[in-house]
Amino acid sequence: MGNQSLSSRLLAFTRLSAWKLEPESSTFAPSSAWSNKDMDPVPPHMRTWTTLSYTTYWISCATGVTVFPLASSMVAIGLSWQGALLAIALGHLILAIMVVLIGTVGAQLRVPFPVLTRSSFGFWLSYFSVISLIILSMFWFGIQTFIGSECVYQMLKAIFPSVAHFPNHLPQNARITTIELICYFVYWLIQFPFMFISPRKLQWLFLAKSIIVPPTWLALLIWALLKQSPNGGFLYQNTVSSGGGLSWAWLSAFNSALGFFATAGVNMPDVTRYAKNERTLYVQLIIIPIAFTLTSFIGIAMTSAGVSLYDQVLWDPLKLIDKWDNRPCAFLVSFVFALTTLGTNVSANSLNAGNDMIALYPRYINIRRGQVICAFLGGWALCPWEILATAPGFLSFITGYTIFIAPITGIMITDYWLVHRTRVDVPSMYRPHGRYWYTHGVAKLARRCRIDNLLLPTFPGLIQSLKASSNVHVSAVTRLYVFHTCWGQVPSSFAILDACLHQHVQFVLASTVYFTLSKLFRSDETVVKNAIIELETQLGFDSRFSSNGQDGKVDVMVVGIV
Repeated sequence: MGNQSLSSRLLAFTRLSAWKLEPESSTFAPSSAWSNKDMDPVPPHMRTWTTLSYTTYWISCATGVTVFPLASSMVAIGLSWQGALLAIALGHLILAIMVVLIGTVGAQLRVPFPVLTRSSFGFWLSYFSVISLIILSMFWFGIQTFIGSECVYQMLKAIFPSVAHFPNHLPQNARITTIELICYFVYWLIQFPFMFISPRKLQWLFLAKSIIVPPTWLALLIWALLKQSPNGGFLYQNTVSSGGGLSWAWLSAFNSALGFFATAGVNMPDVTRYAKNERTLYVQLIIIPIAFTLTSFIGIAMTSAGVSLYDQVLWDPLKLIDKWDNRPCAFLVSFVFALTTLGTNVSANSLNAGNDMIALYPRYINIRRGQVICAFLGGWALCPWEILATAPGFLSFITGYTIFIAPITGIMITDYWLVHRTRVDVPSMYRPHGRYWYTHGVAKLARRCRIDNLLLPTFPGLIQSLKASSNVHVSAVTRLYVFHTCWGQVPSSFAILDACLHQHVQFVLASTVYFTLSKLFRSDETVVKNAIIELETQLGFDSRFSSNGQDGKVDVMVVGIV
């Protein structure tokens, strides 16, 4: 009987119906095809994130291992350390402003990013933005996992030095050895339990990281400064590039800094919807540029120490640790790096991917299942070791992020703050064929600004930058990849104009074009006099909805006001 019962349960588990999810009883969605509990507005008892939570969140992100190669790889392509720090500081200041603007939307409306995009893009076009960010989050998940695997390798090597002589059975063009692949699988496996932690409880992980990791980084900075050569490492080195080459190198570095955590930035509603109130978000304006700039300086200093000690440009901190003779120190630092990488990977990558995947199939995908899918596809299918093979390749990959992200962010921020002036209809974000259905589920203004004018002129440059051996010859068009103008192809003779239209301007141009088109071709069906949200009872108002019997079409009788 026991075996039969177990067999029955296992058989039931294989049926698709056993995996079906249901939305909250208070959901605005007409059916489980449009929402589930992880996708519905966050109820008051789950709003637990405070100012300290967001402070430790960004300190945790800034002390990750990936921040080290961001700064030192800029030096590796020809920048001075001062120029690299300036690019990082300015890039992250702009990122902080973007994070607060779009994060406040999540704190006010309590909805995740995939739902929020429906109000700007329409139900069907929103999938284009969601899928773009899913792919990018999965790329980052794989990169962070590979970096974490390097930490595992260094810990094993510190305990068992013979690991360094482990035979390799993979071809050289695989860009990964057998022992690296084993360590990659180990670290990939270690991350799994953390993917099942509720987002509202992850703040404790960030707090632990912010206590353990910064002292280690401070110790590394002291060590790096003590090991500087008096005749000059990178801290005293003039730029390798000059003239136009230097300008392009700096612009590329600046764009990389801006796009480094841009995925986490545009996905901030997934995190800020758990905030106690929107005031808790303002600390990010200060903590983001300061934390990333200080951490980047440590990375540059360590690279400089590597040049002084080993006469090599070791822009990967794990490659620097690999040369240490002090095994206990190597183990301790590698362990701390593994910890901070794990927290960043779960919070900024798999969690974002999980939130976004819900929108693709809310009837069967929740945050946990989405993270598992991200782990398999991002961890293995995308081969992150290929991207991290060289410093220019690393920067090219990060640069590519802004092609997809800047238009999304610009349109969403402009639509909420300037076009609709925070007066949106949250229930309609869950109801197809309602206020945000637009034309067959597509907002034409967002489509034109998102695809026609922004992506197509720059995509050839992205292809060529990621594959140096590409047969695609795009001449001047590749420079548009660096600047991302929304005006089409800029003639190569206008070098000064090209320099003015750098990638970060794409955000401003996308916002301007969208705002102008919205004023010229205003869509009255999306205009409401007051915001319709899910907080009516908490604010002392009553809300009643009457359905006309059609899927997703609901008449709002009395609504809450913010």
